[in-house]
Amino acid sequence: MTVSDSNPKPGAAILLVDDNSHGLVARRSVLEALGYRITPANSAAEALGWFEKDQYDLVITDYKMPEMDGIQLIARIRERRPATGIILLSGFVDALGFDEKSTGADIVIQKSANEINLLVRSVQRLLNRKAQRIPPRAQPARGPSKAKSTSA
Repeated sequence: MTVSDSNPKPGAAILLVDDNSHGLVARRSVLEALGYRITPANSAAEALGWFEKDQYDLVITDYKMPEMDGIQLIARIRERRPATGIILLSGFVDALGFDEKSTGADIVIQKSANEINLLVRSVQRLLNRKAQRIPPRAQPARGPSKAKSTSA
C-alpha cells in the first residue's frame, strides 16, 4: 500500500494540540509523512486561535493540558463547528473511563506503544467518513420518456 492509497484526503488540514513538545513533534512527523498539513498548537487556547482563523478537516488533541483540558477544547470546537472530526488522546482513558460519549470526541485513543498505529487508522477513518458525507451533485430526475411512439 502506498501513502496515496492510505491517505483518503491528500493535504487534509489537521490541527494537532499537545502541551508536550515531544509528543507534538512525534505525531506531527508521522502525519506529515502521510501527506497531511499539520498546524501544531502547544495549548488549547492557541488551538482555538488557529481554529478561528482557518478551516480544519480534523482536530487531534491531548486531554491533560494546563488552563483548558482537551474535553473543554472539544466542547468549544463543537459550539463553533459541530461537524469537525475530533480525536482525543489520553494516558487516562481507562482510569477515567473516557469514551466518545463522555468526551464529545469522535474517537478516543489511549496513549500506548500502539498509539501511532491507532492514530493513523483513526485519522484515515474520520477523513473517509467526512468525504462520504459530502452529498453528490443533484442529478435531474429521470422520469418516463416523453418520446412519442412512431409505430402504427
